[in-house]
Amino acid sequence: MEPVYKDGFIEAMPAELLREPLVWFFAEHYRHRAVCKRLRELAKTVAFNEAALQDVLHFLNNDLPLHVIDEEDDLFPLLRRRCQADDQIEAVLGMLSGEHASDLHDASAVKSLITTALTDRRGPAGYTEAAQIIPPFCRSQERHIAVENAVVLPIARARLNEADLHNLGRRLAARRGLPDPFAGAS
Repeated sequence: MEPVYKDGFIEAMPAELLREPLVWFFAEHYRHRAVCKRLRELAKTVAFNEAALQDVLHFLNNDLPLHVIDEEDDLFPLLRRRCQADDQIEAVLGMLSGEHASDLHDASAVKSLITTALTDRRGPAGYTEAAQIIPPFCRSQERHIAVENAVVLPIARARLNEADLHNLGRRLAARRGLPDPFAGAS
């Protein structure tokens, strides 16, 4: 797949994916990987790229926290209700929930660095802490997403029913101020 950013802009999620919320999560995970790729590129340059820095900052301020809420308030509780004991999902969900708190904490350091770079009109590589902050954040994000894509989403596909998926899609849409993706559907 091609990167989901061009000239510093990370593409928005297509609203029609809300009709398939598990595909929505997969696509959102792809965007997270694209943000990590962009962050790694930015961490290696002293050139100031305001558009790219603003875009990453917007993602970390808005999309990442929304994604965590999507999972913690909707997807994970739904899986806890629908999964069977032999799915052994609780340990995975518990680990991922713990990582969500760390993700948001680590994102704060990245946001602070980006804000400083924007204020100073410099590339992140101009700051010594960029090498200590950005790569570990990206590695953690990528590992976390890999577990969700390889374990959580396949189990969700097997265990969630159509009503679950419709309700999940509706909640994701409502959280973003979007209309019901299933309105008018029979």
